[in-house]
Amino acid sequence: MTIGRILVVDDDSEMRASLTHLLESAGYNVDVARDGAEGLLALHSSQPDAILSDVRMPNMDGLEFQTKVRDITHVPVVLISAHGDIPMAVGALQDGAYSFIEKPFEPRRLLGILKNAVRMKRLLDNTALLQDRLVELADLERVLIGNSPHIIAARDQIFDFATSLANVLILGETGTGKELVARALHDLGRDPKAPFVAVNCAAIPPERFEETVFGTAAGGNGLLSDADGGTLFLDELGSMPYETQSKLLRAIETKQYQRIGEATIQNVDLRVVSAGSSDIMQAVEEKTFREDLMFRLNTLVISLPNLADRGEDVLLLFRHYADRLSTIYGVVAPDLTPDDIAVLLSYHWPGNVREVQNVAERRVLAQKRGGGSVRQAIALQSSTPTVPETLREAVAAFEREVISRALRNENGRMDDVAAVLGIGRRTLNEKIVKLGLDKGALLSE
Repeated sequence: MTIGRILVVDDDSEMRASLTHLLESAGYNVDVARDGAEGLLALHSSQPDAILSDVRMPNMDGLEFQTKVRDITHVPVVLISAHGDIPMAVGALQDGAYSFIEKPFEPRRLLGILKNAVRMKRLLDNTALLQDRLVELADLERVLIGNSPHIIAARDQIFDFATSLANVLILGETGTGKELVARALHDLGRDPKAPFVAVNCAAIPPERFEETVFGTAAGGNGLLSDADGGTLFLDELGSMPYETQSKLLRAIETKQYQRIGEATIQNVDLRVVSAGSSDIMQAVEEKTFREDLMFRLNTLVISLPNLADRGEDVLLLFRHYADRLSTIYGVVAPDLTPDDIAVLLSYHWPGNVREVQNVAERRVLAQKRGGGSVRQAIALQSSTPTVPETLREAVAAFEREVISRALRNENGRMDDVAAVLGIGRRTLNEKIVKLGLDKGALLSE
């Protein structure tokens, strides 16, 4: 196992050979270049952890070389200087070089300087990675928008699980953003440039599922091959044919499989991210989905909440999509009226986040025509009204939902419920009666 990669830049072939022997004996990989110009080319191709460069070289000397290196990367440069070059080397330190060593040098001292240089480079790499992760986390907040505890927990899990190699199961109902989460796990992972192959298991005819996943001798590669080295995302997991599950389990366990009709063993190395609704766990209990495969797929689990359980997140989501779509359609984003807000908060959102996006698009298109409301945008998707007809009814529906949730959260303790809601105990009792809430039924749910 190597301890790092060093780029040696020196016009003296004997010195290059001597340094290469010393560094390789110490456990480093070594790349060499004959001058600064060649060193810059090697810098891009070899990605060294440190550079060891002579000061005096033809064409481009070590001082000019280290200046150019400083402008494009934080790889530390250690200069080798003759005695007369020391003032120049000191100036180079002030200009960004990591260190210098005078000829003739003592090998242990050189190795000590390089060890520290490599350590510093890796610390800088880790700092840059942390900064990238923080930026990516901000991006993730745009993928899973909201401030509810459930969605904050889901974002934290994605960030924590992304760099793991373990398989992940995402649980959530239709429209909660399962594929977005799968994509975020991949993009925030160790190699975002690796393949990301998404497949909806429900969209593949059962009789063609095996050949689609494993490939065939006649037709070539399947999804496993396409995802090799990256992530295979299996959506609608519960739709996978039972007879195929044992073969997929074997492929995941052994990292080997065979194309249909072929005896040759294929190797595969990938991470499986799968997704399904809560029904998948019931399928395991009913033995229509293999328990042993589930154990392989659910090493890590992320549960996505329904939008109806996320409170005021719906307002943030609607504004986000309305602003984005208004830019696309070239109109001013519609303002939210009190009626719009009441409808957004009281509607039950069976299609979850995906439905919010659809409603926002209808509202923006209506704005382009000079009118419209959220109520009308929701009603367009069904001939049966799914939202309250008046503002009073919408407010009542919203109050009913908020009070019901508070009663459950506080286990029916009326003083605590009133305190959470910011109203008096008497007002709370009056609202419960007026709204027709059954406290006992709510607490038994």
